[in-house]
Amino acid sequence: MLISTKGRYALRTMVDLALHADGEPVKIKDIAKRQEISGKYLEQIISILSRAGYVRSIRGNQGGYYLARPAKDYTVGMILRVTEGSLAPVDCLTGDDNPCARQQECVTLKLWKELDGAIRDVVDGYTLDDLVQWQRAMQDNYVI
Repeated sequence: MLISTKGRYALRTMVDLALHADGEPVKIKDIAKRQEISGKYLEQIISILSRAGYVRSIRGNQGGYYLARPAKDYTVGMILRVTEGSLAPVDCLTGDDNPCARQQECVTLKLWKELDGAIRDVVDGYTLDDLVQWQRAMQDNYVI
């Protein structure tokens, strides 16, 4: 499984919003500059996050974006799934039912299910707030 730049940038954007909101909306150009992301690409990512209800916007000169909920309410998995789609390591695990005709005799299915569970455990085990705390610790020169 390979997380795309869209997924990685979405995580960085959400962390940036959590770190820099301070009660005021955060401008895309400020996020783009801090995160070294193209403004046009960031607009696409913000659009996805907005449609998912993860961020809200305020229009106008003093406008910008802010998190729709507290950082602790978002898991890394939620953010990655909205940008990446399924995080399953193989196609036969992407939906609720396994359409594979070989599933009864597939020797590797157990392995893929275990890998899928491990991925879910990691990405759903960490919140956006965890990433924010790690970022603050890094900024304070603490070792995580």
